[in-house]
Amino acid sequence: MAQRSKDTQRSKNTQPGKGRRFIFWAALSGVISGAVFLATAELFALIFARSASPILAVGGFVIDIVPQPFKEFAIATFGEYDKIALLVGLGLAVVIASAIAGILQLLRPPLGVIALVVAGALSTAAIVTRAGVTPLAFLPPVLGTIAGSILIVLLIRRLKTWKAAAVPVAMTDRKGEGLAVTDRETVGQDVEQPPKAMGRRQFFVLAGIASASAVVVGIASRAVSMTVASVATIRDALKLPAPKSTVTVPKGAELDIPGLSTLFTPNKDFYRVDTALTVPTIDPSTWRLVIDGMVDQRVEMSFQDILDMGLDEYAITLTCVSNEVGGDLVGNAKWLGVPLRDVLKKAGVKSGADMVLSKSVDGYTASTPLSSLTDDNIDAILAVGMNGEPLPLEHGFPVRMVVPGLYGYVSATKWLTELKVTTFDKDEAYWTPRGYSAEAPIKFASRVDTPKVGQAVDAGRIPIAGVAWAQTVGIERVEVRIDEGEWMPATLSAPINENTWVQWFMEWDATPGTHYVAVRAINKNGDMQIEERAPIAPNGSSGWQRSLIRVA
Repeated sequence: MAQRSKDTQRSKNTQPGKGRRFIFWAALSGVISGAVFLATAELFALIFARSASPILAVGGFVIDIVPQPFKEFAIATFGEYDKIALLVGLGLAVVIASAIAGILQLLRPPLGVIALVVAGALSTAAIVTRAGVTPLAFLPPVLGTIAGSILIVLLIRRLKTWKAAAVPVAMTDRKGEGLAVTDRETVGQDVEQPPKAMGRRQFFVLAGIASASAVVVGIASRAVSMTVASVATIRDALKLPAPKSTVTVPKGAELDIPGLSTLFTPNKDFYRVDTALTVPTIDPSTWRLVIDGMVDQRVEMSFQDILDMGLDEYAITLTCVSNEVGGDLVGNAKWLGVPLRDVLKKAGVKSGADMVLSKSVDGYTASTPLSSLTDDNIDAILAVGMNGEPLPLEHGFPVRMVVPGLYGYVSATKWLTELKVTTFDKDEAYWTPRGYSAEAPIKFASRVDTPKVGQAVDAGRIPIAGVAWAQTVGIERVEVRIDEGEWMPATLSAPINENTWVQWFMEWDATPGTHYVAVRAINKNGDMQIEERAPIAPNGSSGWQRSLIRVA
């Protein structure tokens, strides 16, 4: 009896460890089932609707509904990597939720399956409510849900078989009598249980096959669906025709000062802020632009039609409404394109219209005042080239809008597919119901590039330098103040035109200690840059930049 008590106690002591072990395998089963769910959805999205990826649809939904302060935080924190951060966050959420589903299926079936079904329903809702959805877009998440649900049932069933076999089946007392020990410590009865090795082997074989299949199918389907490589190859091979006119860069337009922003921002360094979770990939041979709405006739143009209009080169600075005072969400580039006013003339704009609602291939929309697109003195264009090459994929290839004088969210639609001539009363764009103004003229501003905040400089004569912009008007002068001293004029570079930024600098005899450097601009209309600080929403930040500089 003493030996039987010891054996029973030993069995009881091993159960918690074994229980925790099977909880882990149940969580892993859930993760594998979640991966199969996503991989199956990606495979059928490739067949039925390439935009019906659950993870991307949910990510787009999150972008749409997240409050404006959180969007600003994401842009300020992650910059151009905000989409990657969102995808990583969603991936972690999927892993955690799938693991919980696996545990629930082990402990409280069928709650694990129900959790997967709920996830499938939510992703289906996110997909079918996206702009430009196709009739069969619901199929990928539905089929993915079915595949994931079946797998989690099969994996947990095999895990339970393994778990049942792992309980000690029989122990022998001194007389050789069989003793059975169960979870309820019932002894003295024969219990017939499945072989432990078989249950464990079946579980790992199924888990291994499912995991490998999910990885191969999921990655391959997403890669084919994105077709980034093929479109990138097409872009690299594309030769744009020579422009009819080119930008003349006057002597003295670029100052040779270390730390100062270059006159033209390289494509790789140009800011990117948009709502596309992944970069759309569009074959220019199949691209079409539709102009309709309040027009005399509906017009559809191909990429070749744009090229046949003849291209011109334009120098234009773009600014994002999310740019903080002193921020870097602004860039200057040479653009190759055609005037938007000439494109709209092909359709014939009806009287009463005051807005053009532009639409991206991913469903994003922007509301641009019609007057900014038809004014002969404003170089609003459809751009196909950027800094001497076809538009980069992430900057709108094959065609985007570029409109000087307006923040990008109302004027710089990338991956353009539609121009709807309408009115502000009738239509509103993506950002308008989210707390931003329907019309957003850029607030002119100035910025200090060097010395940089947080980097000590040596005492002595050093340049303070930066850039200033006032699109469509131009910068008249820039003034700098050290600490609480007098405002002093800075030297400006030669401007290319009123649509681009200018560089500026001022020599300063820096003395040891900490100093505040402030900058402000005056435009060619005689207006001074707004001193009062304003937040990004609803129509862009304002305020003079005031930087703390440490001199060693």
